[in-house]
Amino acid sequence: MTICTRFAPSPTGYLHIGGARTALFSWLYARHHGGEFVLRIEDTDLERSTAESVNAILEGMNWLGLSYDRGPFYQTEHFPRYREVIQQLLVSGDAYHCYCTREELESMRSAQMEQKEKPRYDGRCRHRTEPRDGVLPVVRFRTPDEGVTIVDDMVRGKVAVQNSELDDLIIARSDGTPTYNLTVVVDDMDMGITHVIRGDDHLNNTPRQINILRALGAEPPRYGHLPMILGPDGTKLSKRHGAVSVMQYRDEGFLPEALLNYLVRLGWSHGDQEIFSLDELVRLFDIGDVNQSASAINPDKLLWLNQHYIKTLDPDRVARELSWHFGQIGIDPSTGPEPCQVVLAQRDRCRTLREMAEASAYFYREFSDYDEKAFRKNLTKETLPVLQALHDGFRALGAWEKEAVHQVVLRTAELLDLKMGKVAQPLRVAITGSTASPAIDETLALVGRDRAIARIERAQAKISAEAA
Repeated sequence: MTICTRFAPSPTGYLHIGGARTALFSWLYARHHGGEFVLRIEDTDLERSTAESVNAILEGMNWLGLSYDRGPFYQTEHFPRYREVIQQLLVSGDAYHCYCTREELESMRSAQMEQKEKPRYDGRCRHRTEPRDGVLPVVRFRTPDEGVTIVDDMVRGKVAVQNSELDDLIIARSDGTPTYNLTVVVDDMDMGITHVIRGDDHLNNTPRQINILRALGAEPPRYGHLPMILGPDGTKLSKRHGAVSVMQYRDEGFLPEALLNYLVRLGWSHGDQEIFSLDELVRLFDIGDVNQSASAINPDKLLWLNQHYIKTLDPDRVARELSWHFGQIGIDPSTGPEPCQVVLAQRDRCRTLREMAEASAYFYREFSDYDEKAFRKNLTKETLPVLQALHDGFRALGAWEKEAVHQVVLRTAELLDLKMGKVAQPLRVAITGSTASPAIDETLALVGRDRAIARIERAQAKISAEAA
């Protein structure tokens, strides 16, 4: 048997991290077993589904690198098939028309609650044979009256549900459109899905879906229900906890490798190992190792992982992501050093790529002003001779290279009998506008000769103007 899993989001918003984790676990399970991974867009909620949300899901999957073997499939293209299955269930007697009005259902619910009973449809239309004038019926699935439905859950173990606890759910609305529990069953059956990995909020639907599949003569897939993700405070994850959209994490400067590594550890573990390459995850992942309890996000852990990947991934790989962040702050990377060089210079200093892009802007464009405290402390009348000696030394250089630049700084300190810090720090402020940068020779090499000399002249002019 070829393993086949699926990720089936509803396009009613962005791809959130809970959905991304579900997609990742489904993808890993399929890849681990040499199987197929299917992407299905469950867009039957016509009022809430949007093309923008579909694009956000596809963009998120692409950024994370979770490639799918089949799809994306759209449920709205399968309506004729759903109608065919509904008719099949009606003919076999496994479904029936229900003519109860909204008022009757509300009255039924109120009476049950008064009696301290579980609110549920009582099956009063199960044996109706005649239509009801003026009422468009829904179609309900005829749930077995007796027996037990066993969910052999890959995460939770065996979950037994008495069929008598399940009411007759609606599988088609009065306008003929199918409901979720019908469409998901038909698609899983038709697409040959063998294993369904999804959030535990779907666990209540699973016995119902198993019963529909059996009525259709199909073998139900194996199910695995993942525990929810909580915020750092232990409450349900929401926007108030910060980024919850996958692409928002991209916007904030996280690498997809870091986010995937982070997500897989929200509920899954392999000994005490924390860092996993994607190849390692494919080799090691086992759905049976998923924890049954909920996991809480830890922003500091994600930042730690992100910096690890910034420091250890191929610099060219990181540079491709960094270039996008330069574009977001209005910088054309072609106007300065190669982004790969910036990664090598800054990767030990920055935890996110957005931070790196913002901290490296002076390599590509003029800074608007100096940090006031840095200017007052380091650019004074006493530093004018230092800047002039550096200016003359840099202009005389033949090749603008890191070692040659370093020698100019070193000779200036020796010539003026100053410690290196008394030369390097004023120079750093003149070149970058602040006291924070990589090593001064590396900074100068990346800024370039013309920019460096022009900025020294700018600093000299400002010192003179302030002193006047």
